Amino acid sequence: MENPTYIALSRLDAQQRTMDVIASNMANANTAGYKTERVLFSDYLVSQKDTDVAPGGRVLAFTQDRATYRDHTAGSLTQTGNPLDLALGGNGFFSVQTPSGVRLTRSGSFALQADGTVVDSAGNSLLDSGGSPIQLPPGDSKIQIAADGTISGASGQIGKVGVVDVTDLNGLTPEGGKLFRSTVPPQPVAQPKIVQGAIESSNVQPISELTTMMQTERDFQFVTQFVQSENERQQNSIDKITQTQS
Repeated sequence: MENPTYIALSRLDAQQRTMDVIASNMANANTAGYKTERVLFSDYLVSQKDTDVAPGGRVLAFTQDRATYRDHTAGSLTQTGNPLDLALGGNGFFSVQTPSGVRLTRSGSFALQADGTVVDSAGNSLLDSGGSPIQLPPGDSKIQIAADGTISGASGQIGKVGVVDVTDLNGLTPEGGKLFRSTVPPQPVAQPKIVQGAIESSNVQPISELTTMMQTERDFQFVTQFVQSENERQQNSIDKITQTQS
C-alpha cells in the first residue's frame, strides 16, 4: 500500500472517531452535568514526493488520534423546584459512592431512598463533607441546603454536602456520561456555591455539534473520493505494466 493511501486511511479513521464522539455528545445533550467530549488530533505534513493532491486541489496530511478530553465549561442552571436537585454555581464536584469506589460528578439530580439515603439515578450515595453517605430523617419535608452545603431540617442542622475539586482536570477519567474517576486525591472546596432546587444542564451545544458533523461528513466524502482516485491510479499503473510485459 502506497503512502497516499496510508495517509487517506488515517484521515478516514480520524473522521470516524470524530463522528463517534459527536454521536455520544448528541446522545447526552439532555444529560444533567454532562461535559462535551472532544478529540485531539495531530496532523503531519508529508514530503511533497509522498503527497498526492486529492480532488479539489486539497492536500492530505497524515493524522494521528492523540487523545480525547472533556470541555469542563459549566452548563446553564435549570430550576426544578425539587429540594434534592443540586447545582454547583462555581468550581467543584459532588462525591458519590459507587460499587467501584468514590466518583466525582457535576450531575446533582438526587432522590431519597426509603431509609433516608440520598442517591443519584444509579443508586450511588451522595457523600457528605466527611466522606460518609448522607441520610435524611424520614418524613422531614423542610429540608434546606445552603450555598455552603449545610443541610437543615425540622430538627436543626443535619449535615453538610461534600464538594471537592482537583488541581488538574486532565487527571479526571470519564466513566459513563456523568461520573469521573480522579487519579489524584480531590480536595475540599472551601467556599462552595450550591444552588438548591436546580440542576446543571449539559454543556453540549447541539447546533455546534451538527455543524461539526456536517463538516466531518463532507471531509469523509472528500477523502473517500481521494481513495477511489488513488485506487484507480494504481490499477491503471498495473495495467500499463502488464500490457508492456505482454
